Amino acid sequence: MSEIRVALIEDHDLTRVGIKMALQQHEGITVVGDAANGTEGLKMVRATKPDIVIVDIGLPDIDGIEVTKRIKDTQASAAEPDTKVLILTFQDNEQEVLAAFAAGADSYCMKDISFEQLLEVLRVTYEGNSWIDPAIARIVLKKAKNHISATKQIEKSKTVMINATDSEFNQLIEAYPLTERELEVLELIVQGYSNAAIAQKLYITVGTVKTHVRNILNKLSAADRTQAAVLALRSGLVG
Repeated sequence: MSEIRVALIEDHDLTRVGIKMALQQHEGITVVGDAANGTEGLKMVRATKPDIVIVDIGLPDIDGIEVTKRIKDTQASAAEPDTKVLILTFQDNEQEVLAAFAAGADSYCMKDISFEQLLEVLRVTYEGNSWIDPAIARIVLKKAKNHISATKQIEKSKTVMINATDSEFNQLIEAYPLTERELEVLELIVQGYSNAAIAQKLYITVGTVKTHVRNILNKLSAADRTQAAVLALRSGLVG
C-alpha cells in the first residue's frame, strides 16, 4: 500500500503530540504537519495537501465541523487534491455527529479508540471508504431509520406511491441479488463494523471481506459503505 500522508488538527497538546509520535513510528504513514487550532490547521492543510487530516471537533477558534466544511468546499471549488477528513473526538451527541457528516467528514471515531484500530481507520479512509465508530453508527442509522419511517408515513397519508427510487432499487436487487454471505457482510456494515472486525466475526480474511464489500457496492449502486447501509435499511434488506 502507498504511504499515507497524514495531518493533525488537535488543540490538546498531549493528545496531539501523542498521536503524532505514534503515527511517525509506524511504517507507511508520514505526518506532514500538525496544528493546535482551526485557523492554523486550514493553512497547514493548504500547504501540505495531506491524504487524510485528523480533525478534533472541539477546537478553540473554528470548530472542527466548520474546518471540515472549508476543506471540502476548497477542494470542490479549486480542484484541490482529495484530502479526506477523519473526525476524532469525544463528542458523540446526535447533533455533532450529523453536522460533521453533513459538512463532508469521511470517517468518524471516538478518542478512546485503540491505536491499532486508528491505523485500520486510516487505511479504510485512505482506500476511499467511510469508517464510522459503532457508537456513532447507531446514531446515523437511527436517524436514517427515522427519516425513512417519516417519509413513508407522509407518503402514506397522501395516498401517494413511494417515489421511483424504491422500485428502481428493487429492480437492482432482482437483477443482481445478494448472496447469503454478502447479506451477512451488509448486516455487519450497517452495525458499524470495520472490514477487520467483519473478517474476525465471520472467520474470513480481510481481503475476502473487501471483495464482498466491493460486490455489495456494485450491486446496490452505492458510492460507499454508508450509502449501502442507508439503502439496506430503506429497502428492508436488513432491519
